[in-house]
Amino acid sequence: MGGYGAIKFGLKYPDMFSLVGSFSGALDAPLRLEDNKNLRPSIVSVFGPDGSQTRKDNDIFRLLRDASPDAMKRIPYVYMACGTEDFLFQTNRDFDNLLIEKKIPHEYRERPGAHEWVFWDGQIQEFLRVADKMIQPTPL
Repeated sequence: MGGYGAIKFGLKYPDMFSLVGSFSGALDAPLRLEDNKNLRPSIVSVFGPDGSQTRKDNDIFRLLRDASPDAMKRIPYVYMACGTEDFLFQTNRDFDNLLIEKKIPHEYRERPGAHEWVFWDGQIQEFLRVADKMIQPTPL
């Protein structure tokens, strides 16, 4: 759950990050992944039962919708990529739309691909190019 976690930490602790990246992120993890019988025990142990405060506190859609105007200004740049054949494609597209609505600086890339390393390998290289352009060394 690296992509979800990166964005969550970027939203919760914006002063600690200048850039966050997500590749095929399970961006709705606190809300929907419990439908998968194999993942349900892990999801419930991390986020609690349906409707719990922990689930609400870790819902990145809610965090972004409820952010104050000042908090919105501090959100780090968000890089997202998701394959068009990925089972998480629509969730990533929905979060991109919310970032657009809230006018959060970000980059979202859709490319052919599934939830697999063949897709992620290329996107990691793209993310590193973006990071290189955005993160400048501090002069001594």
